[in-house]
Amino acid sequence: MTLVFLANGLLVMAMSGMMALIALIYPDTRGVFLEAATLTGFMGGLIVLALLNRPREFSRLHSFLLTGTIWITGATMGAVPLWLWQMAPVDAFFESMSGITTTGSTVMTGLDTMPRGILLWRGLLQWLGGIGFIVAGIALLPILRVGGMQLFKTESSEKGDKEMATAARFAGTTLWVYLGLTLSCIVVYRIGGMSVFDAIVHAMTTLSTGGYSTSDSSFGQFQSPFLEWSATLFMACGGLPFAWYMRVLGRGDWRSEQVRALLILFAVSITMLTAWRVWTSGAPVFEALRQVSFNVVSVVTTTGFATVDYTEWGAFAAVAFLVLTALGGCTGSTSGGAKMMRWVIVLKLLAIRFRRVRLPHAVLVARYQGRAVGDDVVTGVMTFFVLYVITVFGLAILLDFYGLDLTTSFSGALTAVANVGPGIGDTIGPAGNFSTLPDGAKWWLALGMYAGRLEMMTVFVLFTRVFWREAL
Repeated sequence: MTLVFLANGLLVMAMSGMMALIALIYPDTRGVFLEAATLTGFMGGLIVLALLNRPREFSRLHSFLLTGTIWITGATMGAVPLWLWQMAPVDAFFESMSGITTTGSTVMTGLDTMPRGILLWRGLLQWLGGIGFIVAGIALLPILRVGGMQLFKTESSEKGDKEMATAARFAGTTLWVYLGLTLSCIVVYRIGGMSVFDAIVHAMTTLSTGGYSTSDSSFGQFQSPFLEWSATLFMACGGLPFAWYMRVLGRGDWRSEQVRALLILFAVSITMLTAWRVWTSGAPVFEALRQVSFNVVSVVTTTGFATVDYTEWGAFAAVAFLVLTALGGCTGSTSGGAKMMRWVIVLKLLAIRFRRVRLPHAVLVARYQGRAVGDDVVTGVMTFFVLYVITVFGLAILLDFYGLDLTTSFSGALTAVANVGPGIGDTIGPAGNFSTLPDGAKWWLALGMYAGRLEMMTVFVLFTRVFWREAL
């Protein structure tokens, strides 16, 4: 397991360097970030020096451990500056875990007057979490055969694809695409009237589909139709598979069943909710279209930006957004949720089941991207959904023990596991935050974010005796 601990040590050192950089840029938090950089750098350095020359073996079981520990290490180290600044340990860890998993739930208030170093650190955590999950979601999880992810490896890396030939080249290409989209977003936001600082922070949290903002009123602070439409576009970009961008740029191949499904979901949801908004409130069509488009894309891609409190649009809208919370963007994107690829497979399996009622002797095979879906993929997808439901309801029951109402408990559990950010209701809805929740509830929600980000199985397998007996 040397490589697992070495990778974690290198991550700690990298985060220490970023803390030092923020200390140099912003004097108002220089002491906090210098102290955090020194502490984390010392810890990371000790780990790396102790393991640098040790024998290194790496198996498939070690891949589970690496994937599971990286996010815990990142969240813990990310919490250090927040804790040294002025936050309680539970709040610092919650905020950091929410950032590194790109969930976007926050316990912070008074963001408008908060030191810029802290705001930039939150945005940076989400940006790092976004690129980290893209690499893990395409390079590691398919190998681990978690939740049917092996099928995405087939979709994104067909035999002979030069851009996906090696893991190193893939990671490099992914980083360039991610950087390119982030820089484009910064430029567009700047053209739309944001300050340089706001443009940088919001671009990082838009492409990572994280949703941290520099104001308590989230994206609603800008009151700009241009910026809302721009954010809608870039949030959608963050919800698309990054391997798909490589195929499009590499050989002009636009085919992707999950991309098509996501775009259809956007079109149907936006059309229905816009019609509902116009019919129930008499809002102007284009204003309703803009507000609905922004918030639907924000929720489906699990970004969590908000411009208005959509729970005030009526019961139909509230239920619709609760359902959209569970769906998620595409596999291989920065989005959380169950992912479009799995929903497409489930719908295909249901269609086959209905056809078999009429044609019991027919040979029917579910296909995805023109290829037969194997039994291992079906088992993986079904296992994922079972764990997904159990995790959400189990977490909701635990939250209920802390005296939270049913709406807050269930929507809080769902938004944590789906990595969305805001829930439903007055407490944790788009107009609220998680600061008033009991400390115990925050710890459980942080665990829910962690489990949801790593597709459940990757986390739960670490708690089995068989895993540790074979891994050690």
